[in-house]
Amino acid sequence: MSAVFVIAARRTAVAPRDGSLRKIGAAELGANVIRAVLEGLNLSASEVDEVIFGNALYGGGNPARVATLAAGLPESIPAITIDTQCCSGLDAILLGANCIRAGEAHVVIAGGLESYSRSPLRFHRPLSSACTPQQYDRPSFTPWPDRDPDLIDSAAALAQTYGIARTAQEEFAVKSHAKALAARFQDELTCVADLTRDEFARQLDPRVCGRLPVISGDSAHGLTAATIAVQADAAAAVVLVSDKMAARLNVPWSMRLHASRRMGGAPDLPALAGIAPARALLSMVPQNDVVAIELMESFAVQAMVWQDALDLDPLKVNRGGGAVARGHPIGASGAILAVRLFHELRYEPEGGFGLAAIAAAGGLGSAALFERK
Repeated sequence: MSAVFVIAARRTAVAPRDGSLRKIGAAELGANVIRAVLEGLNLSASEVDEVIFGNALYGGGNPARVATLAAGLPESIPAITIDTQCCSGLDAILLGANCIRAGEAHVVIAGGLESYSRSPLRFHRPLSSACTPQQYDRPSFTPWPDRDPDLIDSAAALAQTYGIARTAQEEFAVKSHAKALAARFQDELTCVADLTRDEFARQLDPRVCGRLPVISGDSAHGLTAATIAVQADAAAAVVLVSDKMAARLNVPWSMRLHASRRMGGAPDLPALAGIAPARALLSMVPQNDVVAIELMESFAVQAMVWQDALDLDPLKVNRGGGAVARGHPIGASGAILAVRLFHELRYEPEGGFGLAAIAAAGGLGSAALFERK
């Protein structure tokens, strides 16, 4: 069984829905990162064995295949699109890693692509010609309506259950934006539509946060626009290779996939589903050896609960800010975590570990532990 290495990782900037990337579809965003991630590698496009992307909003079809062809890769290269909602981008990377472990591939491009701005409108087909189509915002994520909560309402209930005050959530959001503004992402970003930075990050004023209306929850613990990741557009990808290919390419450094976990949790508590797989991975290595952690910030309260439950050092978590500051392009978000981790580990000593973890609607959680080589 081959080891799996990440040898390159790139992403577009993240733009809020109807922002600078509003005219660009998900597949075109994906094509941009496919081309970018191959830049500078002593690897021909024909050596790519598979392309795997996560996506949640495309509306059917196979956007990974469209992106692959649009990127100019040979028509002989197959492509797969998967949908596990927020986990999709990271799950695509883990699926690619499994292909390499199984000996079915030596080079896989994997990641996520998403465009909230260009996502199709959704309608249920009428039961008869006398009825009209019924528009809907999202599909069902469980077979039980009473265990399929609105994700914002579920996060608001989480804040109340854990006693996490609105003001604490706002403080977390202010710090996430500040870290995002201070970070330098030039090595990981590929320019699309002249966008060279994450568009949403800003100097967030605590006084402005305090004046925002509560979207869900009570006045003491409720969620506001400042503490919820905005809908967004982006794509991200990594190049995964086998140990044989890594030796042939002789890259100056890489990130080895040490272990991964995908687990299910309570469908009605989706924000907690990533804790168990992350905890399982963290138990495999000494705590001090984990030097960088990328946690999904769908909601400030989610990341805060995870940080506490996993006993994480805040200085190691989301050092370049998180989704509260960037935005949440659903199918791409997990892949963005992996890209961010790759570039965070780049400046760490060999042997340091990095963790990426994310949860999804329906009670899914995915996590990956990488080692800097």
